Amino acid sequence: METTEQLRKRRRAAVEACTRVLSDGHDRTLREWSAQLARDAETAGVDLDAPADMYGDGVVAELETRVAALLGTEAAAFFPTGTMAQQAALRAWAGRTGSSVVALHPLAHPEMYERDALSTVSGLRTVHPTRERRLPEADEIRDLGEPFGTLMLELPLRDAGFVLPTWEELEATVAAARERDAVVHFDGARLWECAPHFGRQLPEIAGLADSVYVSFYKSLEGLSGAALAGPADFVAETKAWRHRYGGQIAHQFPAALSALAGLERVLPRLPEYVAHAKTVARALREGLADAGVAVPLTHPAEPHTHQFQMWLPYPADALDDAGLRMAEETGTSLFGLRRFSEPGPPGLSMAEVTVGESALEWTESEVRAAAAEFAARLR
Repeated sequence: METTEQLRKRRRAAVEACTRVLSDGHDRTLREWSAQLARDAETAGVDLDAPADMYGDGVVAELETRVAALLGTEAAAFFPTGTMAQQAALRAWAGRTGSSVVALHPLAHPEMYERDALSTVSGLRTVHPTRERRLPEADEIRDLGEPFGTLMLELPLRDAGFVLPTWEELEATVAAARERDAVVHFDGARLWECAPHFGRQLPEIAGLADSVYVSFYKSLEGLSGAALAGPADFVAETKAWRHRYGGQIAHQFPAALSALAGLERVLPRLPEYVAHAKTVARALREGLADAGVAVPLTHPAEPHTHQFQMWLPYPADALDDAGLRMAEETGTSLFGLRRFSEPGPPGLSMAEVTVGESALEWTESEVRAAAAEFAARLR
């Protein structure tokens, strides 16, 4: 029987050998990353003979200026991780509002993936306006039974299916927080791809909030890193907290170069990815159903961004095995390196699908055909 590590290597080898992969992944080797960084410098138009950054100057400062301009804010600060960026933002707002209470969704990143850092490290407390698998609505903010200083909204809400409210709903929710004298912070790790759904440009979206966090390694395919954007005095304060949290790193040019390249190379294409995701989701559902899979679901049915959830009524191991065998036997992979999990309800498994550059090569009929190939290995 294969060990977990042997199976992981087999899966990687199978996907890397495929001539076609639908769902994008960016899990590169050291050699691939090194080569990519050299290309990134050229894409970003950076002078490689310039001095390397030192504690946030040089190319890092250039990235901060670029992000602030893209989001329409007074300033921005680079952070090595999004977890640290959000810690700094929410801690700074707690000091300014006089309230250590943050209202956010229980599926938001700080609650799901940060080991209770808000309370353990920053001394903050969280409350949940709703447990529905969507962003909180205006009435839920107004009716929340205790005071809070900051409302944090994750756009899109990844663990609920990369879901977004309508623009009007978002405006109303923000206004409800203002009525309660709270500030609004956007967890915009994936804010870059929200513009098509809202029908608004990035500055208008960011302008609803008092501060915004964005990621460089998720949608923009960068090496690592994040930024906080907002008023200049607020950003200056978060830089002080960045130092306190251990984020004052001597050289960060690899991440900064990669982020600048992502802004040049990937950001302009995100609307195209978002549009094609709707076609891919429909083709996957219909192709699997036509091949005899009972009730294949994508959530949302029409994706809000270029990412969505695929739900199927099989054990996760069976789905992973079918995908692996399909990759090895046909040179085609639907889900790439993404594996299925069983987050509930019982009897259903889920994988996240990302529609990126590789997916643009797939027509709707080709997605349907590949879905049938995948279904055949489930029987």
